[in-house]
Amino acid sequence: MPKKTLPIYSIENFNYLGKETDFYANTLKAQLKSNKGILMPHKHDFFFALLITKGSGTHTIDFVEYDVKPGRIFVISPGQIHNFNLSDDTDGYLFFHTKSFYDSYSSTKKVHDYPFFCSLYNTSLITPSNKHLPKIESLFSDIQEEFAHHYLMKYQRIHVLIEQLYIDLTRIYLPQKRIDSQNQNYLSKVRKLEDLIDENFKKIKSPSEYAKKMFISEKHLNRMCKECLNKTTSDLIVDRIMLEAKRMLIYTGNSVAEIAEQLGYEDHSYFSRLFKKKCGKTPAEFAKLGKS
Repeated sequence: MPKKTLPIYSIENFNYLGKETDFYANTLKAQLKSNKGILMPHKHDFFFALLITKGSGTHTIDFVEYDVKPGRIFVISPGQIHNFNLSDDTDGYLFFHTKSFYDSYSSTKKVHDYPFFCSLYNTSLITPSNKHLPKIESLFSDIQEEFAHHYLMKYQRIHVLIEQLYIDLTRIYLPQKRIDSQNQNYLSKVRKLEDLIDENFKKIKSPSEYAKKMFISEKHLNRMCKECLNKTTSDLIVDRIMLEAKRMLIYTGNSVAEIAEQLGYEDHSYFSRLFKKKCGKTPAEFAKLGKS
């Protein structure tokens, strides 16, 4: 079976103004008119924010399907796979930026400090109330308007608008009681853990090994994961393995045995049992979803 090629987009793959390749904004309708390819499964190496203002359909992000409705916001981190199935009248505002774009304009807050970007296991969907939506939509509109012109200190103002938007989204995303210094510290540590898992999950599957790399006890690491994500350290490790397994089953032509070996499992029967326990289907059954 031939292997599928999953596109990985950078900002320079899109029509942008001038020479800036760290930021891009557009309306969803205009973007779809110029590039229907974004409807198909793909990854990108930048952060993505989308507000739906009109239309319906579905938006699938790392195998989780969300309904598309006006007033819904989707935020996606680099490396996540997503695709759309949208009605012809769907519209909204979208913008992309790199990590360096956001972090370079801020002396204190970094993009991974925001709860919707601090963990791949936090939901990608944010639904503001009717009370908050007009302000949120105004910020998206201002960002798109600013990008379309060559005003003085253009990107500095875009950063200010994004920072204001992300702060407002954080207040919607997290209950007030969870936004405290301990929680911020825990979120930072859990993000570091996820980075370590992302780099090592094919070889290292022991929570104690990750705790050693972070110079903290396994018990405390587990406590932080439970506090932030209601998952154990083991859950995060296995979830990352299962996510990669799903990607490989759908987007490569490799056999289950080959995938198991590539993910660090010599016993592919054990891998198959683990996959079914976690995902509700055997690897072979899941792979068929990509052919339907």
